Amino acid sequence: MTDSDLKTRLVAEALDVGFSAARICRPDAVPQVMDRLQAFLDAGYHGQMGWMADRVHWRGAPDVLWPQAQSVVMLAENYGPDFDPRAVLGQRDRGAISVYAQNKDYHDVAKKRLKRLGRWLIEAARRGGEEIEIKVFVDTAPVPEKALGMAAGLGWQGKHSNLVSRELGSWFFLGALFTTLKMEPDAAGRDNCGNCHACLDVCPTDAFPAPYQVDARRCISYLTIEHKGPVAEDLRNKMGNHIYGCDDCLAACPWNKFAQKAAEVKYHAREDLLAPKLADLAVLDDTGFRALFSGSPIKRIGRDRFVRNVLYAIGNSGDAALGSVAHSLLDDPDEAVADAAAWAIAQLEGR
Repeated sequence: MTDSDLKTRLVAEALDVGFSAARICRPDAVPQVMDRLQAFLDAGYHGQMGWMADRVHWRGAPDVLWPQAQSVVMLAENYGPDFDPRAVLGQRDRGAISVYAQNKDYHDVAKKRLKRLGRWLIEAARRGGEEIEIKVFVDTAPVPEKALGMAAGLGWQGKHSNLVSRELGSWFFLGALFTTLKMEPDAAGRDNCGNCHACLDVCPTDAFPAPYQVDARRCISYLTIEHKGPVAEDLRNKMGNHIYGCDDCLAACPWNKFAQKAAEVKYHAREDLLAPKLADLAVLDDTGFRALFSGSPIKRIGRDRFVRNVLYAIGNSGDAALGSVAHSLLDDPDEAVADAAAWAIAQLEGR
């Protein structure tokens, strides 16, 4: 079996296990990452994400992360919605949850697929007389998945910095399979954004200092997920009813006209997470929070940070009926929650 035959079979197997696309690049195909990452860190754009500065020599150079690797198989997994994620933004008494978090945690789903594909590749290579090794990653190690995805030809990094595909639009996860097997790389993706800047214009918090740059400290996804403690007051009003993540820049991309609904049912939105009532979410205690978000990526931010987000949304709702919910949390043991409750009340009362 030739290398070309094995590569063809690998791509077919990737699709068979549930991935939407598979392409290959070399581990050293992204030399530009180190300088861009360092500039991002030097500007302080990473905010409280100190882990981004850790092991920067690996994060900026995949070939250093595992020197023995000869190829990187980059996988795309479609999680496209069959509805407009922005529709909920007009329902101010409801919370907006990012599409990817409206059901099961993709880390768990994609990791199982990657391991299955990796086992297949090891056996296929062995039958061809070659012993190989693999390592699989799904946002779980210092790997520049988006840059590698572009290098492999899955798409291109748009002006919002996320990967965009002609076939999948903006709605896909990335997984990486590093291997000691040498395979012919695919052609890199080409930027097809042109003069479009819809993703930049739609951002409520002006989180893009320039095209292809993100200041995470102003990004709603960062603020609702990664940021600990109170959010700066000048940003709270701009967060609207986003309570976990934000899809505004992704949803604005014109290339989504080619996107398709996710085939994996574990990515289909749960009915109770499409537009949940803020009043119901604000009163969750730790036990209720864990029960509601069991198996969800939302669970990892914990009850306190989540309820803080919900209270900001309540403050932005303009719904005076939600004031009593905020009042009930003024003495919450978590300082950020209590602060958010006081802020929400002030907003609702016009103070």
